[in-house]
Amino acid sequence: MGRFAMKSRGSHAASDALGELTNEQRAALPPRFEAVGETQASGADATEACRYLGGVLAGDGVSLDEALEGLRATSTLVRGTDPEYAEVVALATSWSEATLGYLHRLSCDDPLTGLATQPHVRSRLSELYRAREQAPERPLDSHALVVIEIRPGDEGLEQRMTLAKVGRTARTVFAGTETIGGIGLRRVVVVAERDESLPQRVNLLRTMTERERARVWIEGLPGSDEAAGALLDELARS
Repeated sequence: MGRFAMKSRGSHAASDALGELTNEQRAALPPRFEAVGETQASGADATEACRYLGGVLAGDGVSLDEALEGLRATSTLVRGTDPEYAEVVALATSWSEATLGYLHRLSCDDPLTGLATQPHVRSRLSELYRAREQAPERPLDSHALVVIEIRPGDEGLEQRMTLAKVGRTARTVFAGTETIGGIGLRRVVVVAERDESLPQRVNLLRTMTERERARVWIEGLPGSDEAAGALLDELARS
């Protein structure tokens, strides 16, 4: 039995909604299932309560099996029956979405440097190309890559720390919603809007990274999504 096994299965299990939970039922509810139990006892639709709880349980590190066990224990205790299908779907879907969101955040950022990963930068570029397909009048040069290349010679942890420092500097210059990612072992890229302020920002970034002897330049985006992916791969290799 998991952490949400029923504390007891006595005669207090209800065959239908009682209007409100008894003190004995409330004490026997699995942790975090009070709102679901109260809603079920009132006879109201508990789907929304289950949907909210699924995300909470996922955030607490509760497995899906344990979450569903808790729902079943609650429904059995309050109603004397298994949970309704809609309740199970709501809880499971919410749990899955919260868990996938967490995993997505992990995959988007390098935990050592704090920079977006290359796959995340690639995804951001694909979004731009899709937007261009939907709006053909959008110019191809609406965005560009600002590339910061650190000096050769640094190795291992020292190199990663230099990348992280350069990335933080880039974030002070590009403090908006720009995607800033680490590409390969020596480069940081900023997916930036190509506006009137871009040259000034690049010059400022170049000045701020002089101590790291970094090289900074603007790389135009190619004409297709596939070519943009190839560009990132080339930046990562060289």
